[in-house]
Amino acid sequence: MGVEGKALVLGGGGVTGVAWEIGLLHGLAERGVDLSGAGLFVGTSAGASVGAQVLSGVPLKALYDAQLADAKGEIAARLGPGVLLGFLIAGLWPGDPARGRAWLGRRALRTRTVPEAERRAVIARRIGDGGWPSAARLRITAVEAQTGEVRVFDATSGVSLIDAVAASCAVPLVWPPVTIGGVRYIDGGARSVANADLAEGSRRVVVLAPSTQSVRSSGRPEAQLRALGPDVRGAVVSPGRAARAAIGTNVLDPARRRPAAEAGYAQAASEADRLRAVWNE
Repeated sequence: MGVEGKALVLGGGGVTGVAWEIGLLHGLAERGVDLSGAGLFVGTSAGASVGAQVLSGVPLKALYDAQLADAKGEIAARLGPGVLLGFLIAGLWPGDPARGRAWLGRRALRTRTVPEAERRAVIARRIGDGGWPSAARLRITAVEAQTGEVRVFDATSGVSLIDAVAASCAVPLVWPPVTIGGVRYIDGGARSVANADLAEGSRRVVVLAPSTQSVRSSGRPEAQLRALGPDVRGAVVSPGRAARAAIGTNVLDPARRRPAAEAGYAQAASEADRLRAVWNE
């Protein structure tokens, strides 16, 4: 069972974000910093996929080796200028942030992408079909496309784990919004790249953030971690220079999966001592 009071927040960052996070987690565990023992996991987009995989019972070494294999079953895509502009406009929307997210969600509903069933099959192959984990609590974020309201799925939501992860990974204007109970959902990253504030109540929090960019400063992982309170011991890890070079400019390119995983594994060597002070002591 996971350790109460410890939270692992896994942020979004595309297929390369999945690989980097798994590589980092494996490398850290080999150095005596096993973040997979958290009592709470918060997963957003790529991080939702990683959380589901880590809590599936498959060893980290096996998950890492899978990232080094050929990226079969993945669909190549690109975060083009239009997608990035959409996120920017939504993030700068005046007044209620939900209105900006709803604007982006409605655009996503009108955008022609791959069929929803095809994208769901990719997620199913990625995380398996073992259902919600019992070893720790897993919270997965998504955003209602029509209203911009945030939804947090967990084992009590009456939603399959595959659907929850697929919704959280539904990058607007790239992948189709996901239908759950007649409601269409887009990527949880439309609210925040990591949603670290959902770790509220935990005393030790580590955030793995393949991306830390946010139009609103309050949405950045570091700001959300500080807002959890002065008694919270925490750290944010994002890709270093070598990892950024390995990931490249297109986080949705399956061809960059292996180098991203290897870069995350290598980066663990320089992060282990810092995280050990947060997690183990």
